[in-house]
Amino acid sequence: MFRFAKSTVNIAAQGARQVAVRHGHQSAAPDFHSKYGNLLMLSGAAFCASVWAYVLTQTGITWNLSPVGKVAPKEWRVKEEEEE
Repeated sequence: MFRFAKSTVNIAAQGARQVAVRHGHQSAAPDFHSKYGNLLMLSGAAFCASVWAYVLTQTGITWNLSPVGKVAPKEWRVKEEEEE
């Protein structure tokens, strides 16, 4: 079993090395992240903000906000002592 696992790992590593050599990972063109990274971050943030703006304003969800200042406590009722 150990020999089989070891040979499988060797074959997988050898395949990965061949792919790296075949595709030539050193390219003169800028990579994807340096070219589109800022644009993708800004568009993702704008999308997220627009979805939350829609959810907060249009869906009618009742948010369980703090009742501080909206609810007044009831007056204490003093239990009258029964006369014996």
